[in-house]
Amino acid sequence: MSVLVVLVPLALGLGLAGLFAFLWTLKNGQYDDMEGASLRVLSDDDLAESERGPRRD
Repeated sequence: MSVLVVLVPLALGLGLAGLFAFLWTLKNGQYDDMEGASLRVLSDDDLAESERGPRRD
């Protein structure tokens, strides 16, 4: 039973820390661009590089 005295506040603290982190990401606009990543996959930026030939570094 004495273990619960430690584990319950620890679990509540971790839960509140996770909630705080989630709210912080919402405030900073982490989830604003939902379509950008899906459209970036379709872009052909690497096509121009492949037409020039391999890089000679």
